[in-house]
Amino acid sequence: MHRLTQAYYAKAQGLKGVTTETGAGQWGTALSMACQYFGLDCKVYMVKCSYEQKPFRREVIRTYGASIVPSPSDTTNVGRKILAEHPDTTGSLGCAISEAVEVAVSSEGYRYVLGSVLNQVLLHQTIIGLEAQAALKKYGIKPDVLIGCTGGGSNLGGFASPFLGEMLRGEAQYKVIGAEPASCPSFTRGIYAYDFCDTGMICPLAKMYTVGSQFIPSSNHAGGLRFHGMSPILSELYDQRLFEARAYEQTQVFEAAEIFAKAEGILPAPESSHAIRAAIDEALACKKTGEEKVIVFNLSGTGYFDLYAYKQFNDGTMSDVIPSDDVIKEALSKLPKVN
Repeated sequence: MHRLTQAYYAKAQGLKGVTTETGAGQWGTALSMACQYFGLDCKVYMVKCSYEQKPFRREVIRTYGASIVPSPSDTTNVGRKILAEHPDTTGSLGCAISEAVEVAVSSEGYRYVLGSVLNQVLLHQTIIGLEAQAALKKYGIKPDVLIGCTGGGSNLGGFASPFLGEMLRGEAQYKVIGAEPASCPSFTRGIYAYDFCDTGMICPLAKMYTVGSQFIPSSNHAGGLRFHGMSPILSELYDQRLFEARAYEQTQVFEAAEIFAKAEGILPAPESSHAIRAAIDEALACKKTGEEKVIVFNLSGTGYFDLYAYKQFNDGTMSDVIPSDDVIKEALSKLPKVN
């Protein structure tokens, strides 16, 4: 939904086109489709490891008429700088954001749009939570547990915000869980501080849970969750302990994805499968204690462009890379100094 909203306002503003980043490619696909509807040019910077892991996703983006570049690249000043300092980097959403912003500010008639994190994105995404809320009320179902995956925050924020609003107003109480990758643990191992939203440190600062803008996560398959920070709105709510966060290794996540695929006939995206993992864990806990709970999670995408990842899992060659405390400490040491 919010890709149409952003494209609509870009067209209404009289722009020639927009630039953006994409991790796994879902946002790049959605925005390229929306831009095609409104006759806008779309330039997408896709995280390099996902560009290589998901070739069919990038072809969908190209089919809708967008240009797509693996990030970091040699097409921008910030990309060349990152490559000079880290020649073997697999990239990150922070790198791709820096490049997309640079292209936008140096190209007349273009603006940069973001697929997650920022307040307006979460606002647009709340249509998901509002529809879920309305459906549950229609059938007289009260959820006990609400779960979404977390990378930058639009998924969990859009899904859970209407329910969190009920909690803040004292109208209801829920257990809300954000499921993130252990390879990029912004909530569970990050700190609440002002940080840059991009690796090139050219964007405004945001107060958020972060593992540092200079942190480059391993090339895991949950490309859409490989962002060093979290939405300022969700970060504030998490700091108030209105919801909890859990970090999962990718082999755990793909085990859950396989269970779900066999049960439901839907191959889930790696990002969404983090929420599935948490939902399964909650269900098993209920089974152990004999409690009955209504567990609702957000299945945000399918995994039919992630078959290389499923092949690794099925072949038994998938591994887990968890950053050490020293690696995170080093990235956090480079946080901007704010009085």
